[in-house]
Amino acid sequence: MIRKPVVAGQFYSSSKTALEKDIGAILPKRNTQEDAIGVVSPHAGYMYSGPVAARVLGSIIPKPTYVIIGPNHTGLGMEFSLDTSQAWQTPLGEVLVNTELAAAILKNSKHIERDHQAHAFEHSIEVQLPFLQSIHNDFTFVPIIVTHADIEVYKAIGREIAHAITSSSLSGKVTIIASSDMTHYEPHDKAKDKDSIAIKAILRLDEDELYRVVRTFDISMCGYAPTCIMLACAKSLGAKSARLVDYKTSGDMTGDYSAVVGYAGIVVL
Repeated sequence: MIRKPVVAGQFYSSSKTALEKDIGAILPKRNTQEDAIGVVSPHAGYMYSGPVAARVLGSIIPKPTYVIIGPNHTGLGMEFSLDTSQAWQTPLGEVLVNTELAAAILKNSKHIERDHQAHAFEHSIEVQLPFLQSIHNDFTFVPIIVTHADIEVYKAIGREIAHAITSSSLSGKVTIIASSDMTHYEPHDKAKDKDSIAIKAILRLDEDELYRVVRTFDISMCGYAPTCIMLACAKSLGAKSARLVDYKTSGDMTGDYSAVVGYAGIVVL
């Protein structure tokens, strides 16, 4: 089965030519690439979060495989869902799902289940793919959608994914991408203040702290769960540090600062 795009023409152009032009205009022309174990990348419409996504994804050394973890915006499907479609299609072509790693994750995890429904209408993974297709010529990926749970569950899932990677032939050849926007629909200054608290926890590689501050300060970071999982996984794979590549809000793009969405690009090394 080929998973067809569901937000082409909405979040990004459905035309191959137009999409290549749009991404080409925002990709950094010169950028020092880092060997990232993990990444936080936003997933809004390209006119809003595209520059941040382009900058962070353009800053990493290409890997043969990516595990892309997104939040469940639709409420459909299992709580922790791995899609085993043969490939996902975008206007730039098809991207194969890495069946070897997908099978290893399903075998190693007590939480993640094979499920297509959670992915059927979800945008948070799909919007990452055209950037990766534009930057990295040949790669496979594993799509995982997650929902709300206890922090210990997220940490366990992170360790399970890491074990699947290290026990396969892909050790050192995978980057984990947590797809997430930050604060939603608050005034620009308030959003920045809240997001800075969450970003500090991520930069400390502290998923427990991220989980805590999201709740304590009511930070509407939709992908806090994927980010907690990514951090736990990345540390199991040897990550020691993180760097904020870029932060903007939708107000920086539109000029309307009354109610913005925040976007952070972070690499974990």
